[in-house]
Amino acid sequence: MHDPRRLSPLLLAAALACLAPLRAATTVSATDPLLQSALAAEAHFDSQSALERFLKADTAHPNNPFVLQKIARQYSDLSFDTKDSAEKKRLCTEALSFAKRSVALEPQNAVNVLSLAICYGKLAALSDTRTKIEYSRLVKSSAEQALALDPAYDYAHHVLGRWHYEVATLGAATRLIVRLVYGSLPDASTAEAVRLLQRAAELAPHLPAHRVELGFALLADRQRDAAKLTFEQALKMPQREKYDEEARQRARSTLEKFR
Repeated sequence: MHDPRRLSPLLLAAALACLAPLRAATTVSATDPLLQSALAAEAHFDSQSALERFLKADTAHPNNPFVLQKIARQYSDLSFDTKDSAEKKRLCTEALSFAKRSVALEPQNAVNVLSLAICYGKLAALSDTRTKIEYSRLVKSSAEQALALDPAYDYAHHVLGRWHYEVATLGAATRLIVRLVYGSLPDASTAEAVRLLQRAAELAPHLPAHRVELGFALLADRQRDAAKLTFEQALKMPQREKYDEEARQRARSTLEKFR
């Protein structure tokens, strides 16, 4: 019998290598030294220092949606730096709290809305099966909302595409258990995953994470040769974001199985 705990792949759609990079303007002055310092720490993948500086910026500029979203990102990124599940859950809970505040203040900001999708997914990975399913739906709806707000937002395409291929590849028996016990999941398809991730790669061709996930979508869609080529392309690209290397390692491991 298939174990419903295999639903965990649903959650990886939001556990991206990093929260989507900022694309919206901030109402905090770009010359603010504290903000510049925080952004510099983030650019060097120093999430702890960035968090401390963004928290100070929050004190100096309370209720600023830009700062709140950046705090959410640092908490979320820090959850990758610990193996302790309780600490991961604490960090992701903090991230979700700040992401919700940023959305409440600026609900038309696609970056803020996508942060919700990412936080829900990462928290779901630490939750029971019923919560996994509930949060999986929220991942999808938040990503769709972000994409509606900004159709050219590469990471919104990325998150939604990854959601599609992971849900679409759930086994039939697992789907039946979910339907009988928890209610059905939204429809998903590997073809839609490929379309969305191809668009993400077109919008931001310099980001290896998009190509890695496109490779997995192609593999799920039974396009093995195209997947192999896409993984190889990703491995030739330089690191741009904090978790690009983790994504490329997944690509390397998969390519080894092709031999």
